[in-house]
Amino acid sequence: MFDWRSSMQKKRRDTQSSRSLSIGRPDTAKYDSRSTSSWGQDELSGGRPPSRLDIRPLTPKDSTKDLHDAAVPQFQQLDELNAQLGRMQMQSSKSCKRKKHPLRQLPPRPPTPPTPTCSDVLVVGAGPAGLMLTCNLIRFGVNAEIIDNRSEKTMTGRADGLQPKTIETLKQMRLADRLLLKGVKVFDINIWLSTTEQTLQRVGKEVQFPPSLDCLDPYLLLAHQGFVEDIFLKDIMERGVTVRHKITFVDYQTVPGPNSVEVVCKSSDSQAKTTLNTRYLVGCDGSHSNVRKAIGARPVGSSYDAVWGVIDGVLETDFPDIYSKTVIHNEEIGSVLLHPRERNMTRLYIELKRELREGARKDELDQDFVIRLAEEVFEPYYIRWKSVEWFGRYQIGQKTASKFADDENKVFIAGDATHTQSPNASQGMNHSMHDSWNLGWKLNLAVRGLAKPSLLATYEEERRQVAEDLMDFDHEHAEALASGDTGALLDNFHRNVRFISGFGADYGPNVLNVPQKGCVMGGLRAGSLLPPSKVTRKIDSNPVDIQLDIPVLGQFRMYFFAQNLDEVRPFLDILSEHALSYSSIMGKLTCATNASYISQPPYAAASDEIIRPERYTTISGLFTFALVLQSRSHDFEIEDLPPLWRDSKFTCYIDNVPHLDTKGQSCTEKWFGAVTGSEVGIAVVRPDGYVGTVGRFVGRAKENGAKATKWLDGYLDAFLTAGY
Repeated sequence: MFDWRSSMQKKRRDTQSSRSLSIGRPDTAKYDSRSTSSWGQDELSGGRPPSRLDIRPLTPKDSTKDLHDAAVPQFQQLDELNAQLGRMQMQSSKSCKRKKHPLRQLPPRPPTPPTPTCSDVLVVGAGPAGLMLTCNLIRFGVNAEIIDNRSEKTMTGRADGLQPKTIETLKQMRLADRLLLKGVKVFDINIWLSTTEQTLQRVGKEVQFPPSLDCLDPYLLLAHQGFVEDIFLKDIMERGVTVRHKITFVDYQTVPGPNSVEVVCKSSDSQAKTTLNTRYLVGCDGSHSNVRKAIGARPVGSSYDAVWGVIDGVLETDFPDIYSKTVIHNEEIGSVLLHPRERNMTRLYIELKRELREGARKDELDQDFVIRLAEEVFEPYYIRWKSVEWFGRYQIGQKTASKFADDENKVFIAGDATHTQSPNASQGMNHSMHDSWNLGWKLNLAVRGLAKPSLLATYEEERRQVAEDLMDFDHEHAEALASGDTGALLDNFHRNVRFISGFGADYGPNVLNVPQKGCVMGGLRAGSLLPPSKVTRKIDSNPVDIQLDIPVLGQFRMYFFAQNLDEVRPFLDILSEHALSYSSIMGKLTCATNASYISQPPYAAASDEIIRPERYTTISGLFTFALVLQSRSHDFEIEDLPPLWRDSKFTCYIDNVPHLDTKGQSCTEKWFGAVTGSEVGIAVVRPDGYVGTVGRFVGRAKENGAKATKWLDGYLDAFLTAGY
């Protein structure tokens, strides 16, 4: 059984070669209670070594002595507990006369750590896209650096809307709770209209996301972009990584060697230039991206003659829909979009029509002008600003980068660097973060030498299609909003509600998304997200959301569905044997991945003690195997299962709670339509939650277990390599 904790205890205690403290991250080291002098030096210089997996993280306020006194007894207790558990497992193994795990008998691949003083991935830009990427990379154990040309994080203004899929993604990362407490949930949309013949009145009211969407969080969460950045910043700081502010990307060149991207940066204060070496470079540096320019990409599209003002502040008004998302249109003046915000604030987007701007200088279209305009749109209701936190102006531009990566797939761009759109539909930040969500796990496998070139090539292929779909939607939305055509606005919303929510951002067939003929009878589609569903976790009888229960650790999830264990045991036995054998591609990939994670494990945070990531990677760092049965829980014991599932106790589920589902369906019915008799349904889910492929097999015959293993091996072999 692959045990993250025991592998971490074997992790070398020597510090890695020092990084540049002016730009790079401080030395990484495992905490050694016998020596603290080097830690004191790091503390004085403003840095601290990031922890790897099971090491308790430090904070800048901690003193070395306090950490030593507090941590040593706790680590000793953990070591003693692990030793006891190990002895118990050995005794249990002897009493059961089980064979050693075949993959544990294989010689590990010699570790190939990155060249000292160099990062695996350098991220440029610390907005939502850059922070999402960095957060995922360091959780996966990738040596990531992040730089930003600003002096601090976003404090006011910018994006403010999170769609249902983004909320789900943050839940999968176990980061959503703090944001859900701070943000405002919006469940409806109100439409108001005034004309020369009639005064302002409500003409429509719509549900934000109808039940047909089938999601757990059918609302728009409105929260300041700084809050979103903050949850990522806290997580990466707990894992020992900080953003290096006031550092501007200048240019890059490729050079021979493993760290083949040489990046030139400069200090915003001294203008002194510094060179950083990295294996991969990712530009998340906004709509005016310097990284985009450096790879020779250009924004393709057009800017429209539409200018909007934006105001965040505390509003006093008698307008009745101040706490709902509201569209207000005045035929003569233009449109206003209202968002309720955290801390009793309100955001107003105010259209500045061309005829109102003609003859006016840019500095005359200031905050006071926009406020007066909004007051006229709201008449006969009054609005008074008690305070204004932020004011801005923007011109709508709908553009997509001509390419998302360089020719060698060593340099990438993500977020606003790849696409820009109007902010009125609350799409930009969501798509930016999911660019990074798509790219992060692929870079992790590439850094570890497990990815074929075809894997990184799917980033642009998949995210470009989503960006182009976004441009099509946004063009219609912006025109309908500016024209005040409520019918067109609602029609566009109804037709695109899945895409707006994020759940409709589907990917086409490629090496990762492989449709299978004859096995699609439920809601599973290759290249689409998992439908939400409830099951009971057998080990503790907890009803859980199956699409959320297994944490995202950079691994593929393989779900096996069957009616009952007895009917499919021959199939599961032979599949387990082949999957754990070095003769299979899955087995080779598991061996290579486990060796890689031993030499370069994930960075740890205190929250890992609650999440217990090691529960889900007991056999493989690359695959989590889950079993979903329709039988009664007391009909079998986890210990009776084949090794592939017996050693993954927290991913055995009973499909018996359809009454808790959003549509009253069982998970089997919702995902596969039906799995009956000796059938086995298999769903391979990518690390980002998208369905990779789906298969059906007859479980009564042993040879079908071997056939299923061959099918899985063929899928994985298209984009992964064990390096042997």
